[in-house]
Amino acid sequence: MKTILMITVSILIFFTFKPKDIPIKTLSPQDSILAFGDSLTYGFSAKPTESYPAILSKLSGHHVLNAGVNGETSKEGLIRLPTLLEDTNIKVMILFFGGNDILQRRSMSELKSNLKAMIDMAKEKNIKVLLISVPNIGIFGLSPLGLYEEVAEEEDIVLLSGMLADILSQPTLKSDQIHPNALGYKQMAEEIYESLKKNGWL
Repeated sequence: MKTILMITVSILIFFTFKPKDIPIKTLSPQDSILAFGDSLTYGFSAKPTESYPAILSKLSGHHVLNAGVNGETSKEGLIRLPTLLEDTNIKVMILFFGGNDILQRRSMSELKSNLKAMIDMAKEKNIKVLLISVPNIGIFGLSPLGLYEEVAEEEDIVLLSGMLADILSQPTLKSDQIHPNALGYKQMAEEIYESLKKNGWL
């Protein structure tokens, strides 16, 4: 009886305290990465070869699909995403939306809802998600938006925070107030690459 009790207690402890994070499988050579977002993903103000997805592809050795559209909001991205996720080679999605929602003064609760819906779509396809935060852009400069941390925590996904704000705070790395230049996109690609490696995907 004592043995049965000890086994039962051990099982309960295991399921109560086991890690939340499921071990992540490293990408295979044929696996690809979806870079999904707006002009920051597209590479506005830089050559196609200077966009962060293009540089990330060289760094990682994987095909990185640049699915960035200039001026797109999260609502528009949500409509576009299902078709992109039909590609069965995609195993990681880099989600980088919010800038146009902020500039157009759209609802932040709607932005959060759209981000969560995109993440859920990817999860249904067993695609891992790296969420990149976008800072609030106001007359006093850049400030953090807590909703990205909320989304990452609620969806139990990886968040890369502060990268864009850091790049846009350096004049030598930006082309205007909201877009990096070629050097800025290069730094962006390098930081994303390091995040992917840190989390065991590369």
